[in-house]
Amino acid sequence: MVKNEHINKRLRALVDQLQPITLEEMSGIKLMNRTDTKFVTNKHKLARLLEMAQGQYYAQWTNDSRIAEYITTYWDTDDLNYYFEHHNGRAPRQKVRVRTYVGSDLTFLEVKTKNNHGRTKKKRIEVPSQEVAEVKAEADEFLMQRTHRTLDDIHPTVQNHFHRITLVNMAKTERLTIDFDVQFHNFETNDETGTGELVIIELKRDGNVYSPILDMLRQLRIKPSGFSKYCIGSVMTNQDLKHNMFKEKMVWIDKLVNSK
Repeated sequence: MVKNEHINKRLRALVDQLQPITLEEMSGIKLMNRTDTKFVTNKHKLARLLEMAQGQYYAQWTNDSRIAEYITTYWDTDDLNYYFEHHNGRAPRQKVRVRTYVGSDLTFLEVKTKNNHGRTKKKRIEVPSQEVAEVKAEADEFLMQRTHRTLDDIHPTVQNHFHRITLVNMAKTERLTIDFDVQFHNFETNDETGTGELVIIELKRDGNVYSPILDMLRQLRIKPSGFSKYCIGSVMTNQDLKHNMFKEKMVWIDKLVNSK
């Protein structure tokens, strides 16, 4: 517990040393030919990455904080169609989620679609709260247009709660989201668990322009790795769920979390 408190304080101190950028300034960053790449590491390597990023990256500033809080609820069919689309490597595939930006008190119903070329598109509408059934007609219309389903066809399956740091390079050609302290709750099994020291990094950049962070990640031997919070959270909170395609990744994640 003392070790966890120490690394958490270290991360907050390093993020606070980065020059801030506001949401308004962030809105001017248009990544028209965006590519997304995920990386998975632990908090100790993240601290080293933030040390290297000093003077080269801004940290997004929201409501007097550089660390934002998120709550996301994933919805799926009774036979977990969205989970198994990902598990089986199907493309195109979709996910339906309700995400709350706690600091901003904003909630959106979102549909994420990944196409055959690995590109991900996200469509969303603002809703009053996580209780999307309160605006069922609007939600159903949105979902039917994009998934050919309504709220009657899906239900909440897994919820996560996590913290996020968002970095922007000085040239404003890329964004980096860094997620950690991920906690899961499964609505079907009622199981709860967390990812401990795990850190999920996603680089979103404009085409193949030069990326300072990629050089830093290579130096730290942090390699690209796919990671779905929904799928991994489902596996971690449901022992009976088929997860053959994720077994190797789960072993790798366990080793990563327990390494320095």
